[in-house]
Amino acid sequence: MDGMLALYIFMLAAFTGYEVISRVPVILHTPLMSGSNFVHGVVLVGGMIALGQAETPLEQAIGFVAVLLGAANAAGGYVVTERMLAMFKSKEKN
Repeated sequence: MDGMLALYIFMLAAFTGYEVISRVPVILHTPLMSGSNFVHGVVLVGGMIALGQAETPLEQAIGFVAVLLGAANAAGGYVVTERMLAMFKSKEKN
């Protein structure tokens, strides 16, 4: 993969992600995040594929950043989901 093409894809993905997330109301962010954990997994797999096919240091850096951010997104999504589900559990009375 050409280094400039990888850079363009990375920049387009970053811009698109920012635009999509910035337009989500705060009250909907948690349910949407918990419902879209599979998307974070796809991003992680795509980053691993890009990192595996990297030939230049620039491509390796972009692939590493993609894997790192994808893993952080996936882990954060599951943590938020767990906290959201804990809010709906009934509390025991002493």
